[in-house]
Amino acid sequence: MSTFQIDKYLYHMRLSEETLQEVSQRFRKEMEKGLGADTNPTASVKMLPTFVRSTPDGTEDGDFLALDLGGTNFRVLRVKVSDNGLQKVEMENQIYAIPEELMRGSGVQLFDHIAECLANFMEKLKIKDKKLPLGFTFSFPCHQTKLDESILVTWTKGFKCSSVEGKDVVSMLRKSIKKRGDFDIDIVAVVNDTVGTMMTCGYDDHNCEVGLIVGTGTNACYMEEMRHIDLVEGDEGRMCINMEWGAFGDDGVLNDIRTEFDQEIDMGSLNPGKQLFEKMISGMYMGELVRLILVKMAKEGLLFGGNLTPDLPSPDICAEGEQDPSQGLQKAHEILTKLGLEPSHEDCVATLRICQIVSTRSANLCGATLAAVLRRIKENKGVERLRSTVGVDGSVYKKHPHFARRLHKTVRKLLPDCEIRFTRSEDGSGKGAAMVTAVAYRLAAQHKARQKILEALKLSHEQLLEVKQRMRIEMENGLGKETHAEATVKMLPTYVCSTPDGTEKGDFLALDLGGTNFRVLLVRVRNGMRRGVEMHNKIYSIPVEIMQGTGEELFDHIVHCISDFLEYMGMKGVSLPLGFTFSFPCQQTNLDEGILLKWTKGFKATGCEGEDVVNLLKEAIHRREVSEFDLDVVAVVNDTVGTMMTCGYEDPYCEVGLIVGTGSNACYMEEMRNVELVEGEEGRMCVNMEWGAFGDNGCLDDIRTEFDLAVDELSLNPGKQRFEKMISGMYLGEIVRNILMDFTKRGLLFRGRISERLKTRGIFETKFLSQIESDCLALLQVRSILQHLGLESTCDDSIIVKEVCAVVARRAAQLCGAGMAAVVDKIRENRGLDFLKVTVGVDGTLYKLHPHFSTIMHETVKQLSPKCEVTFLQSEDGSGKGAALITAVACRIREAGQR
Repeated sequence: MSTFQIDKYLYHMRLSEETLQEVSQRFRKEMEKGLGADTNPTASVKMLPTFVRSTPDGTEDGDFLALDLGGTNFRVLRVKVSDNGLQKVEMENQIYAIPEELMRGSGVQLFDHIAECLANFMEKLKIKDKKLPLGFTFSFPCHQTKLDESILVTWTKGFKCSSVEGKDVVSMLRKSIKKRGDFDIDIVAVVNDTVGTMMTCGYDDHNCEVGLIVGTGTNACYMEEMRHIDLVEGDEGRMCINMEWGAFGDDGVLNDIRTEFDQEIDMGSLNPGKQLFEKMISGMYMGELVRLILVKMAKEGLLFGGNLTPDLPSPDICAEGEQDPSQGLQKAHEILTKLGLEPSHEDCVATLRICQIVSTRSANLCGATLAAVLRRIKENKGVERLRSTVGVDGSVYKKHPHFARRLHKTVRKLLPDCEIRFTRSEDGSGKGAAMVTAVAYRLAAQHKARQKILEALKLSHEQLLEVKQRMRIEMENGLGKETHAEATVKMLPTYVCSTPDGTEKGDFLALDLGGTNFRVLLVRVRNGMRRGVEMHNKIYSIPVEIMQGTGEELFDHIVHCISDFLEYMGMKGVSLPLGFTFSFPCQQTNLDEGILLKWTKGFKATGCEGEDVVNLLKEAIHRREVSEFDLDVVAVVNDTVGTMMTCGYEDPYCEVGLIVGTGSNACYMEEMRNVELVEGEEGRMCVNMEWGAFGDNGCLDDIRTEFDLAVDELSLNPGKQRFEKMISGMYLGEIVRNILMDFTKRGLLFRGRISERLKTRGIFETKFLSQIESDCLALLQVRSILQHLGLESTCDDSIIVKEVCAVVARRAAQLCGAGMAAVVDKIRENRGLDFLKVTVGVDGTLYKLHPHFSTIMHETVKQLSPKCEVTFLQSEDGSGKGAALITAVACRIREAGQR
């Protein structure tokens, strides 16, 4: 028979690329079934979670034991892993037999025997006094519930020990060890040999995230994203999935490519209908397939002249026959002759071809399923080109002369957009178990070290109460005439004595100057049926030369812009009341008078500090040759007060303003009798707290961490605005960066490698904090943010960065809440109330954009001020609309006074 005739005869065993793509897609669907909570019970590919959450990063270190039980012999190993710049693994091991009577005896006897062998091994190595971590490779079908807890589902491989099925094998081993009492070990992990294979290779190649075994049996595992694993709580990070892929096809999805020979093998096996994929590709069945084909062809008179011998070929023929072709024929001749046949040259050629077809199909099918796994990893990572490594073990892969090459070729063909390396594992079940243990140990030690550092940033309820009480003391100091000069929280009077009552009406101008841009607004306030606010505005820029020139130039520029705006609105020659939001430190002596204390934010215009900004504006108007407009400047406004007023127009209960953005500040309505800097006892006045400076006198030193000190030291104003530096957007990114630097120096992050980018101040913008903590963002995006910052990160690194961001933002929100609790409780006590209902108007990017800041802050206020019902209302445009509303309220009161 020619090879052409053989190919024709075995047509169904030769799979086209389309068929392999189809198999790959079907396997992909089976994987998804196995991962889904609803579909897992009926899935044939079980996709079992292994609780192995990380692969080695090369910094593993220590002395470990491994126990490898998977057959009639078992091994005990000692594995020393050292990382002193040279990754090194040293191993010693001993093999112990398990007598037949123990394999069929009681579970207790089996584990007592294992414990005795362990003791013997440790005695020999003189390490009985050490409590070493141990990894346990237990190669039987198990249901794993934790890294160190594995329930035996059924015994296989001739074991029949009683009272073990349905029990946790780790606790049985622990009991046997405890009973002896002569040594103690820490069982850290139960490992499947496939996972061990991945971990062993992962130690030498950090891209290794897939394990594959093709030997007597076959299986694979890979690192899956936690968010896709329904069977385990939590969405962060990755976990290795033991696929148990031998059972692919048990539900019939491969029936169209299974041949009569596959069906025959299955019928004669110990487990008919089970592990159908394994029966098509693994070493245990390949030889048998060849034998069945030879028998059928001989019966049909196509081979051996139709003669059969009782023991027609042993399963060895497949690997043996496929040496290089010249030797292959000779080998085939030898084997066939040994079996009492008299093969012709054609018979030998035919036999060789059959072997090739069977093993090529096996390699192709294995490549198709492996391609599905790699394609999934690629999609999980969202990369255009995947670079990944597969750790492989098993006699077929290692010993068959062409299997590996064919497998690689299939994977390359099906995944042209991936660079996949294959690396052979040594001793996945021994060294691999030690590696899983070493990684788990490293992760636990690093986690502990990180938690210890982060502990300082986690504030208890008692500490937050203390912050609230200290804020209250500082508030009293700022309000008191005697203590004001020394107070850090300045509690400045704003001369705003009323919030909107809804009867305000009229057209008002507002100016908003607080940075390099400046706005002019026309605000129409309506009352009655059409109550509401309508706004028009225009933004103008302030060139640097004007910011840093003379005061006259600056205010002339502002007046020029106002004139342009009025012309643009067709309102030249109109005189309108104006509110001026001037977001620089001012001392107010009246509603329409604000003395600039000092420039900030890059302004340096001369002749302004110590002057009344309203006068500077009026003088500039009068300097114009043609005085085409006049302005009635009614109010100088701080943006925090504007925020309170904007919300006050919507909600009459709003008596507090809060800004948490780049900076932070608060204001609230205080009783006039307590505002000692201003004459008069009646009514209320809004106090601009300037609370960012809370702590500048050292009263927060006990909760400031080394990271806060580092950020403060390198800031533009060391020692000033200490509270603001713990809670506002401008600084949180820097705190995070300092913590990440510290972690990296200690080898707890980024594999201990500090990049130049991480050393750069200000790279960690606060918007990244908001993005990183956003729930809908997968760790994938966290990684891409870190990549954008030039930080190469693993999946574990991303989890750590996310945790640091969360801890820093949580503390900021809690401190902000503690400050707010002091404010609302003061209002309640001022009014002698048992219970206060109040609204806080809030603005600022951190509050508005951060996914958890507002929630945590609200919770904190609730816990620290249980006698207040506080509602938070987001403000719209406090500095523009707010300034106009303050002006409107002032005009309403002025008119009422004139009546």
